[in-house]
Amino acid sequence: MTGPAPRALALLLTTCASLALAACTGAAQDPPATTGNAPGGTATVESPEARWARGIENQRKADLGDGTFLNPILGGDHPDPSVLRVGDDYYMTLSSFDAYPGLPIWHSRDLVNWAPVGHAISENVGSIWAPDLVRHEGRYYIYFPARVGGTEGTRRSNYVVWADSIEGPWSAPVNIGLPGHIDPGHAVGEDGKRYLFLSGGDYVGLADDGLSTVGEVKHVYDGWKYPEDWVVEGYAQEGPKITRRGDWYYMITAVGGTAGPPTGHMVIVARSKSIHGPWENAPDNPVVRTRARSEDWWSRGHATLVEDTAGQWWMVYHGYEHGLWTLGRQALLDPIEWTDDGWFVAKGGDLGAPLPKPAGTAVAHGMALSDSFDGPDLGPQWAFYDPAPGEMSRIGFEDGALVLGGKGTVPADASPLTQIAGDRDYRFEVHMRIDPGAVGGALMFYSDRLYAGIGSNGEDFIMHRYGKERPARLAPGPGGDLWLRMTYRDQILTIHHSTDGREWTKYGVQMELSGYHHNVAGRFLSLRPGLYAAGEGKVRFLDYRYRAFD
Repeated sequence: MTGPAPRALALLLTTCASLALAACTGAAQDPPATTGNAPGGTATVESPEARWARGIENQRKADLGDGTFLNPILGGDHPDPSVLRVGDDYYMTLSSFDAYPGLPIWHSRDLVNWAPVGHAISENVGSIWAPDLVRHEGRYYIYFPARVGGTEGTRRSNYVVWADSIEGPWSAPVNIGLPGHIDPGHAVGEDGKRYLFLSGGDYVGLADDGLSTVGEVKHVYDGWKYPEDWVVEGYAQEGPKITRRGDWYYMITAVGGTAGPPTGHMVIVARSKSIHGPWENAPDNPVVRTRARSEDWWSRGHATLVEDTAGQWWMVYHGYEHGLWTLGRQALLDPIEWTDDGWFVAKGGDLGAPLPKPAGTAVAHGMALSDSFDGPDLGPQWAFYDPAPGEMSRIGFEDGALVLGGKGTVPADASPLTQIAGDRDYRFEVHMRIDPGAVGGALMFYSDRLYAGIGSNGEDFIMHRYGKERPARLAPGPGGDLWLRMTYRDQILTIHHSTDGREWTKYGVQMELSGYHHNVAGRFLSLRPGLYAAGEGKVRFLDYRYRAFD
């Protein structure tokens, strides 16, 4: 895959069309603000516009414009962040799981505002977990684990892709094995040799080119054990990231489980003067942990350390927003302070209030989710869910439309196109032209086992709810033009449809979707806007408009 194509840059500037959405949505009203910092997980009404700034398509953004920022730095599903600084620039990649193109790469110059660069992989090697983005002797590498069959699949391995430029092109994935481990973290030892640190406190040598392992896997670190009465999901020592500062190597890991109870995940620190150990635990572990359900961010953990251009150090990690598991694990930024004894402490508290920004200059933040489908390539806001080999051949562009060939019969086997939404409340509209025999629809999609929305063959509708269909499937229909409007507010989905894009009819069922998340259905994913084409024939998507609510 290549990097920051003009397509991605154009999306940063595409605001006018999305702003027009507010004028074309009739009498629909913006939703009340939702979910605050209430004890016991009960939602409270608050004013989001008093908290976050607003950017493209009214999407929320962290930079408040007054020298401060309010987390998240990347809203929506951006888990397991790995951050690399190169001079005055920062690059980040994240877990992409079953979405392809995968391994998205983002660029920043201040750690708060991020612009898309591209993707590092298009070949489906499985569900991609916790990557590590590094630069060694001028070349970029991303190490990552992947599991076939989703997060529950039993066939897994570790891979690396590489590029001489962060923009790509990136190599094909190289299988480096290690099927019994996840979360590889790259390090260079005091001997100048390369190593991969792995889950469970293990590590292994790397060849000089970084594309294969050398020697046997060794155990080097026993981890840090939390008190037995803490409420956590499970121990799960994972996500090792190695940083060298002065005479010390610091190993940052996560324990406690990344989902489950809000108080489970945490950031653990150990250090050693040799890459080979012994590793001693920080006296004040954990350095980050959600201590109460009432906090704004749950299950905080899986951190990378990074120093900014002014010498201030930060942690980038993920967490679930209070009461909003459906949004997935979002990218968070936390300042740290080094102590006289060579350890560090987190200074951001529970991240529920604005913090001073790091040094640096802002890039244009985020990207438009709206799409006029003018081609010639699929926009970077879209990804197929668990695509088959050659999935991109389903896509074409004709007369200002994305032409998507039908696959399967229902969303579960249709590999929908999805996108990451980072807002609490939003609406999207799509204009479709359905070929005879095809079925097209719009979704709130979690996985092939859990989704909601509506589809049509041009005459009849099919309702998708709980990952099921009612009726079971549609017979071939006559096709035709259809507009669908999906409004998601307070975690409730409301659907409207139209045959002309002007007069709208409300669909008779509204769906409560707050349970469409990992703790219910597994897979560590998020609930995302999506489009699908099924059956025989094609569906033409002529226009798609996204707009977040204040």
